[in-house]
Amino acid sequence: MIGSKKFALLGMTLAICAFAAPAGAQTVSRLPSANPASPIVSAVTVPAGYATHYISGIPGGPKNPNAPEGSPERWGDTAQQTDDVLNKLEAVLKQLGLNFGDVVKATVFLVADPNNGGKINFPAMNAEWSKRFGTATQPNKPARSTVQVGLATPGPLVEIELVAVKK
Repeated sequence: MIGSKKFALLGMTLAICAFAAPAGAQTVSRLPSANPASPIVSAVTVPAGYATHYISGIPGGPKNPNAPEGSPERWGDTAQQTDDVLNKLEAVLKQLGLNFGDVVKATVFLVADPNNGGKINFPAMNAEWSKRFGTATQPNKPARSTVQVGLATPGPLVEIELVAVKK
């Protein structure tokens, strides 16, 4: 009888310890896309305990503010604007104590590029994107959507918004 009481007490003690012990450190998981060379993933799962940061869309700025309004010389092309936007987003992330490795979701808005026959220049945007995501120095890739739009402000060809998380 005493043995069974000790066994029950031992069982309760182990159960309490199991619940009191901190859970294993869970990390953000990323489901690779079917194309391993892609600079994005199919899905990202963020476990509980992470702070989420929603970063407003930032449009591309003029390459040459002194050039006539509406001219390609003023705004540059999709590659230049994507670089500009990503540099601005990197500065916002830094202010929040984050970097591109903390980005889990992005939405890219592209406008038809006059320097690309009036069509969106997805390859140019993706080439700039690939310099920051899925690299040897920053291997994390976010989930991403890219859509063709007409932005509210005339001139910019690119606008990008981000969602980033940090433990």
